[in-house]
This record gives sequence, C-alpha cells and structure tokens, in this order.
Amino acid sequence: MFGIGGGELIFIIFIALMLFGTDKIPVIARNLGKGMAQLKNATNEIKSEIKKSAEANGLDTSINELTSSFTKEVESVKGSLDTNLSNPIDAMKDDLDELSGPIKRQM
Repeated sequence: MFGIGGGELIFIIFIALMLFGTDKIPVIARNLGKGMAQLKNATNEIKSEIKKSAEANGLDTSINELTSSFTKEVESVKGSLDTNLSNPIDAMKDDLDELSGPIKRQM
C-alpha cells in the first residue's frame, strides 16, 4: 500500500490521534470516504461521456478495426518468423547433437 509498512502506518495513526483527538477521527474518516466516492463518481462520469462522444463520432468502430488489423499483422509476422527461423534452428540443433553425441557417450 503505497510503500508504507506496518510500523509507519501505526506511527501515522498515532500522529493523527495526537493532532485531532479521538472524537474527530471518525468524522475525518467519513468525510474522506465521501470525498473519495465523489471523486470516483466524477471519473466514471467523465469516462462515460468520453465513451459516448466516441460512439457518436464513430471512433469506437474505427479503433476496433485498427486494433484488429494490427493484431492480424502481428500474427502474420509471428507466423512468418516461426517458419523462417525454425528450419535453421533445427539444423543447428541437429549439428550440435551430432557433435556432442560422442562427448555425451564418454561421460
């Protein structure tokens, strides 16, 4: 949690108790919770507005098409690399097995 250990957390709680007292800590925690909930709601509203405007302008379909074409290209490059590299690698592996065969038998 933010790089804060147990001892540091206890120290922070102790300082908060010393500064605000036991009667104000629940009120502060409640207000902090409400503030975090409002912040979360505001960010969710902003996200939904951005999504609605993207859908209205047709950007969501173009982004989906772009990502799908990108993934297709990546997969085709991966496939061509696998086929182009597998043959030389297999040949080198066979050569290495032939060279190390007598050495393995001696040990």
